Amino acid sequence: MISAIFLFSIFWFILCFYKLRFSLHMLQLEGYKNEKYIEWAEKNRDKIYTQKDSIYTVMCIVITLFFIFTSGRGEGNIAQYAVTASALLLLILKYKEKYNSKKPLVFTPRAKRLLMIAMGLTLIDFVIVVLIVQLITKDFVGYFPLCSGFLSIVYFFSSYYIIGANFIAQPIEKNINNKFYDAASRKIKGMKGITSVGITGSYGKTSTKFLTAAILSEKFNVINTPESYNTPMGISKVINNDLSDEHEVFIAELGATKIGDIAEVAALANPKIGILTSIGPCHLETFKSIDNIMRTKYELIEALPDDGTAIFNYDNEYVKKLADKTYKEKILYGIKNAEHADVYATDIVAGSTGSKFTLCVRDMGSIECETRLLGEHNILNILAGAATAFALGLSLDDIRKGIGKIEAVEHRLQLIDPGTGVIVIDDAFNSNPDGAKAALDVIASFKDKRKIIVTPGMIELGEHEQAENEKFGENIAVSCDIVILVGKKQTAPIQRGLQKKGFNEDNLYVVNSLDEATKVLEKLTKVNDVVLFENDLPDTYNEN
Repeated sequence: MISAIFLFSIFWFILCFYKLRFSLHMLQLEGYKNEKYIEWAEKNRDKIYTQKDSIYTVMCIVITLFFIFTSGRGEGNIAQYAVTASALLLLILKYKEKYNSKKPLVFTPRAKRLLMIAMGLTLIDFVIVVLIVQLITKDFVGYFPLCSGFLSIVYFFSSYYIIGANFIAQPIEKNINNKFYDAASRKIKGMKGITSVGITGSYGKTSTKFLTAAILSEKFNVINTPESYNTPMGISKVINNDLSDEHEVFIAELGATKIGDIAEVAALANPKIGILTSIGPCHLETFKSIDNIMRTKYELIEALPDDGTAIFNYDNEYVKKLADKTYKEKILYGIKNAEHADVYATDIVAGSTGSKFTLCVRDMGSIECETRLLGEHNILNILAGAATAFALGLSLDDIRKGIGKIEAVEHRLQLIDPGTGVIVIDDAFNSNPDGAKAALDVIASFKDKRKIIVTPGMIELGEHEQAENEKFGENIAVSCDIVILVGKKQTAPIQRGLQKKGFNEDNLYVVNSLDEATKVLEKLTKVNDVVLFENDLPDTYNEN
């Protein structure tokens, strides 16, 4: 009998572990912010409380009620129940639904601490339930079915333990973060031979970071933060672990979710050059207004020293306003406002293998450049890098050579030719209104090819999201022949935009996941097609 109860307990804890691990993953994707996780959980109750969870909990409660209202509580009956319950738990564990994640859970030290604390909270509630049953009945073993019924309810709601764990861990994490932050800040401020470059914007900052690093590498030993490392902890990690006296230029991408965030990371990165790539409605849900976004991004420029240099994308209407009010040394770059820019591009020609353009730098002249990158917005990002190179004294020929060596940034209008006769354009990273339009311009440039787009639309645009996605649908109708939309609810505005333009519904496919989209593509695609993957929503937005 005791062995059956022991097995039940082991299976129960394993189930709680799986449920908490999933919740930890979602919390990690939401930046370890409890309020964002709670908001996600309210919108995705079916993912928190799965059908199998409900079946298990209901069955345990029913069996418990049957036990309470029947007089027979012999040891044999209890043992039979315990074995049945354990077998049920094992069955659920064995067939528990697995979820495919685009960005898997990373078991960082912080994640491990949170999971341990959450499991500790689970253990405490387990002990409390056992003690209550023992105190009331004086016979925990005899009333084991009652105990297991309560524990099934604890399991059902156990995903919320991760919120408690995150709250409990906050002082610990803050102390750890402060130590890493202070160490990194002291280190970079003590390195007199390095020039730090900070890059921020609503979008384009990651691409600009890599492109700028490639260009500056023609003359300097450059180190940049990897991937989308743009938080105090991410930047601190690079400074503490990777930055050395051999490096001459450090390039950091600065991210933000609220006012004051850029000031914090700028104080850490200690930039002498600041690049403002763009301002738009991205993350409007958290910032609430464009004015707040402008104020936050401008914190980078305010953090520059008196002899620092501010670099602005003068094509962006909001960035232009900030540039015009800036009295520090500044360099303006652009394509549309070339007459007012210091660094600009003309004669842009896009082909299936890349782009050609003339780079013009005021007071230096012009030079013909070639790049493997596609899209006008990528040329704009290159201009930001060229402006930085200009500020650091590179020659036009050095800049041209650097541009020629630039590799496509993964998932950002990345051209893939697998040799099957079907060209793939991977633009799956964080779509935004300007980027989505640029991607459609790129696919439209492929003449005499059938054009297919796979997209879930754009997110985190606040009150503009519906209108921007509807406009996106209208532009898709003009540029593409076949449309595959991922997520019926998420893409409803795109569908309205397609209908406005009279798009042929026979060429519209709406699926629940990227896997389903891939299966549709396998049946549809043929030689001479070009397929654009525009945006790939994080796991927290999956509809299936």
